[in-house]
Amino acid sequence: MESVKKLNLWDIFCIATGTMISSGLFVLPAIAYKYGGPSILLAYFIAGFLMIPSIFSKSELLSAMPKAGGTYFFIERSFGPFLGIFGGLAGWFSLSLKSAFALIGIGMFLEYFLPSVNNPQFYLLIKLIAASFCIIFALVNIFSVKLTAHIQNIMVTFLLFICFTYILLGMKEISWQNFQPFFPEGPGSLLPVIGMVFISYGGLTKVTAIAEDTKNPFRTIPVGMFLSFFVVQIIYCLCIAVTIGILSPLAITSTFTPLTQGALKLGGIGFAIILSIAALTAFISTANAGILSSSRIPLAMAKDDLLPSKFSLVSKKSQTPYFSIIFTGLFMLVLILFLDLESLVKIASTLMILLFIFVNFSVIIMRESKVINYRPTFKSPFYPWVQIVGIIVYGILIFGMGKIPLIVSAFFIGISFAWFALSVRKIKRHSALMHLVERITAKEFVDTSLEDELKEILHKRDRITKDRFDHLVEGAIVLDLEEGMDRDSFFQLISEKLSLRLDIDSSQIKSLLIKREDESHTILEKGLAIPHIVVPGESKFEIVLVRARKGIVFSSEEEPVHIIFVLVGSIDERNFHLRSLMAIAQIVREGDFYANWMRMKDQESLKMLVLSSTRKRE
Repeated sequence: MESVKKLNLWDIFCIATGTMISSGLFVLPAIAYKYGGPSILLAYFIAGFLMIPSIFSKSELLSAMPKAGGTYFFIERSFGPFLGIFGGLAGWFSLSLKSAFALIGIGMFLEYFLPSVNNPQFYLLIKLIAASFCIIFALVNIFSVKLTAHIQNIMVTFLLFICFTYILLGMKEISWQNFQPFFPEGPGSLLPVIGMVFISYGGLTKVTAIAEDTKNPFRTIPVGMFLSFFVVQIIYCLCIAVTIGILSPLAITSTFTPLTQGALKLGGIGFAIILSIAALTAFISTANAGILSSSRIPLAMAKDDLLPSKFSLVSKKSQTPYFSIIFTGLFMLVLILFLDLESLVKIASTLMILLFIFVNFSVIIMRESKVINYRPTFKSPFYPWVQIVGIIVYGILIFGMGKIPLIVSAFFIGISFAWFALSVRKIKRHSALMHLVERITAKEFVDTSLEDELKEILHKRDRITKDRFDHLVEGAIVLDLEEGMDRDSFFQLISEKLSLRLDIDSSQIKSLLIKREDESHTILEKGLAIPHIVVPGESKFEIVLVRARKGIVFSSEEEPVHIIFVLVGSIDERNFHLRSLMAIAQIVREGDFYANWMRMKDQESLKMLVLSSTRKRE
């Protein structure tokens, strides 16, 4: 059962923003400051800047494949099921971890409301409160996607207002001496700090996982991501600059809530409480958005038979994947109860960076595989250099994170391989990587399963409904001629193929084709001809698609023709005859049609190329 598309641009902006602004702003700066001092301001700026390759890449992939699962779906269709499993598990784990981290953050602010409970029982209380919110938001997600988004919108609007108020009040109080020395541990400390704070931005691109819940996702989600990125980058950098500028190093490192300490200094206990409420709102919004996004990953994996089918169960009433949401909520509860804060932050960042590496590789693979139905409406600028730079820099960041995150990442890869080896060898779907290998080796061993799927996605994306021309092409005669020939020999071959379908003698069809060609050449442009004739009878119309690898010589004055569409119809089909000519004119002018026509591997692929057209249907 398909999800009902309910989310608009503002919803996507708020979900993306809410997924980012939480512990990454209100808690993580205190942890990062211990390692980088004032240079964490630069670390946050660079970490945000390094998101740009992945934003470009995910926007392109999403515009071509607006499907639930986001990163998982892109990686699986690019690399195949093995790395698809890794991408799904790593993406689900990292986003669930970020959401659990946000819920834990709620308890860190209780000291401003319950200062007398600083004891071991208080730590248990933090866990219980976090677990309670986890259950509440899992239930909200099960009940309604739109309700989830509505709650998210309210929380994010309040959060943005408080953050900008904090910035405006603090800018005039900044002491620039607090930024000296900028690198207390030396410039070499910057790299691991960038890796550590990278998780602060990691939730941004996770909104691609909810494409099937979004109106016009191929436009709405990329625009929402870009808007969210710019707003959050400004908030992160300015809020951290204000906090460093108004607090002493001791004040920052002696608390897990540095912004609240800053608010206390700027506006007293009243403003500190308001900002703490905003922080609590941020944590809740991150957890809420995290459950919404992460639960769609198991749903997409189950649809691909990479997880048990139960994960694809969708509520008939609310259209939400209730089993996936429940499972994700239970997993987050486990994380909350056994969370080792600093190590797991690094692990989550490492997994996210790995996923970004694969996403950037995915764009390169999809483009270079020349899959004809990969047709993004947004294309990454400066391709492939943006992706290559992103891959290199992300790789450097990973090795700067230390051994534990690398070990855990290797563990995920091992689990993915074991699951692939034991459970999913039955998967026969070929990835874009296989198409790339086929193209490089010139060996034919890939089927059209990916092309078929992308065609369906393309038609659904563009709201394309098959018309009569499409149906005729599906049943059309297709000739893939290896040898060259002259015009009359070609017309003889065409006439023999059409004779049985039209119930007309082949010599009569050939005569009409020659007569039409003698009256006026049907070569419309270099390499393309559309011979078309009117035949006796009623309600008759046929299309023949022809690829002549060595060419058909229509005239000694013209170069051999390699692409031929033959149209044959009775007089009563004149109007459709004209519409078919217009349809072909649109098809041959799409993208690299000529090059694609010549590289298609068989007759079915030739049909696929024509059927994949985004021409205007009638």
